[in-house]
Amino acid sequence: MAEGFSSAGGETLKVLEFYSGIGGMRYSLMKAGVNAKVVEAFEINDIANDVYQHNFGHRPYQGNIQSLTAADLDKYQAHAWLLSPPCQPYTRQGLQKDSNDARAFSFLNILELIPQLSHAPLMLFVENVVGFEISDTHDQMIEVLGKTGHTTQEFILTPLQFGVPYSRPRYFCLAKRKPSCFQYPRFNNQLLYSPSPLIENDESSMSSALDLSPAPECCKPIQKFLEFNCNASQSETEPTDSSNVNGSSAIFASLQMLDHTVGSDGCSLNQYYVPLNLIERWGSAMGILICYC
Repeated sequence: MAEGFSSAGGETLKVLEFYSGIGGMRYSLMKAGVNAKVVEAFEINDIANDVYQHNFGHRPYQGNIQSLTAADLDKYQAHAWLLSPPCQPYTRQGLQKDSNDARAFSFLNILELIPQLSHAPLMLFVENVVGFEISDTHDQMIEVLGKTGHTTQEFILTPLQFGVPYSRPRYFCLAKRKPSCFQYPRFNNQLLYSPSPLIENDESSMSSALDLSPAPECCKPIQKFLEFNCNASQSETEPTDSSNVNGSSAIFASLQMLDHTVGSDGCSLNQYYVPLNLIERWGSAMGILICYC
């Protein structure tokens, strides 16, 4: 999504990273080759900040984002904001309390601050779970961005559409403050299900941008992402009597093929097992892929 992050004259973009975690968004920004500098990150979790500091040599501001003021944010004069607010208020397994969930309050506070800023961001990038797009928190976000002169393009995308064999759809919002604009304005203020407006050069080829279930382009083989090679035959790894094992137990039985495998570091992969009791409790909310290689 680097198309959304650019500046005239090659100026280095100053970026604020909210809910920074271990720095996934910062890493993506670096890999995209954008001329940008994260001037501050914000994260309340001490362990996440330890990892972030290890990864980037910069310890995020540790505190409740809900306590930030307009003056706190104005001092950075940031061009762009990256935000990945808590997803629990909108997940299928959560209480689905939406903006009434206390975990949504910090993001709502940020939205309230935007109209008060002397240096409002020129660009925003927001990530969350599928379900956020039908929430009242989302409605408040779109209302605030509209009032502050931002144009949005929204997406629900999955790694499959970028050649990664992993089905994990997520909601994304790109916002630009006028007079900045997107390359293809006909997709403004729409929810899209294809990355075509971000990666294609020919607007006429974007008929699939509104396709609800676009066929993934060529994905790399799953073994390209594995830490080990399994030489066992499929007959040895599959349960011998599927009538005696079903549901979560069948999944667990299939995973036994990992018993004698080791990772690239020579360590047993048994440590990465998901305990059976967790599978039985939360299996309906998990996306599980068993690969025979």
